[in-house]
Amino acid sequence: MLNARFLLVLNVFLIGALLWVGFAAFKGNGSGSGFYVPEQTVRSINLDKDFDFCGEKFPMDNWDVRQRLDAELLRNVYFHSQTILAIKRANAIFPTIEPILKEEGVPDDLKYLAVAESALSNAVSPAGARGVWQFMKDAAGEYGLEVNSEVDERYHLEKATRAACKYLKNERNSLGSWVFAAAAYNGGHGRIASEKSSQRAQSFFDLNLAADETMRYPFRIVAIKEVMQHPEEYEYVIDKAHLYPPLTKFRTVTVSGPVASWGDFAAEHGTSYRMLKLYNPWLVDSKLTNKAGKAYEIRLPQ
Repeated sequence: MLNARFLLVLNVFLIGALLWVGFAAFKGNGSGSGFYVPEQTVRSINLDKDFDFCGEKFPMDNWDVRQRLDAELLRNVYFHSQTILAIKRANAIFPTIEPILKEEGVPDDLKYLAVAESALSNAVSPAGARGVWQFMKDAAGEYGLEVNSEVDERYHLEKATRAACKYLKNERNSLGSWVFAAAAYNGGHGRIASEKSSQRAQSFFDLNLAADETMRYPFRIVAIKEVMQHPEEYEYVIDKAHLYPPLTKFRTVTVSGPVASWGDFAAEHGTSYRMLKLYNPWLVDSKLTNKAGKAYEIRLPQ
């Protein structure tokens, strides 16, 4: 008798649970169709197409290249939060980066290197690289970026983009390809040049490096490029109204002397300290000594 009652209660519980799950799936779909449709199908990636970086084709008839690219595509296609954030930020950041790449005479694909570096944010790496282009302090100084306790132009998008272009052009001229240049951006010129020479590598795909991150790096850039250029092919649905807007509406004030307090400066110009820092992330202190009397262009929201 006890067993029969237990089985009856158990059956009622299971039926109720199934009905609740079905109702939740039906209601949660939001499509109005009355059927549950998953938002994204988890599937393998089609590699039977051309992939390139800066016009340099990946040899997709090479099984090693195919598998390495496949791994990076899977990692990025199904890294949902980071991919959506990158697409949203690109709407705000790419309009600044793209004209500079064109002016500097470098391929437009290099903007995807910035995505690989920082996901288009003013990130700080464990090694101390900073900004959208992730410059180390010494490299920043070598390419004309001011870095001190009050000003850090690694966070100045326009200036850092021009510095990155110069760096990458130098690497491409030295190493012979944009794929090699991208690898050097990650692994350093000395390491790539030395291994390229000792291994008699004709292309990056001939290299065998101990550093896994650098081995993956060009593949990661191309995977990011693929999903950002064709989000709908990978079932990403992003409403245009949800994209982040470019910070194009601002006024400029030239500062040629010291500023005792950026908080006071912001208040005097009708904005907040927070907005001042958002429009000028390269101002990394609460003041500006400026003993040299250098002219700085300070952006303020309209």
